[in-house]
Amino acid sequence: MLESVYEAVLASTLERRGLSTERQKAVPFEIDGFRFDEGFRLDLLVEGRVVVELKSVEKLAPVHSKQVLTYLRLLNLPVGLLINFGALRLNDGLQRIVNSYRPSRESRLRVNQPS
Repeated sequence: MLESVYEAVLASTLERRGLSTERQKAVPFEIDGFRFDEGFRLDLLVEGRVVVELKSVEKLAPVHSKQVLTYLRLLNLPVGLLINFGALRLNDGLQRIVNSYRPSRESRLRVNQPS
């Protein structure tokens, strides 16, 4: 199926579970003092904190994870998901992308730290 179909279904499912979602959210950026409001569009932003980029391709390319990382950096967010519905198994098409995550003192989540 098309990515837009997966996007609509996933957004609807998340909203029914009480999570806010924004579809096709514009990601503004600035270069040399010029602001561009419509340069990038991410598929879903969940709860204003998690970028979700959807693909429906046979195999993900390195550029796909770089796309998510670019969104995370521009929005100054720590984490995103890259989901490829074209993979043989959904588990094979799921990637978590982290943008220089630094846990707070209260955080129980450990990322790349010894237990």
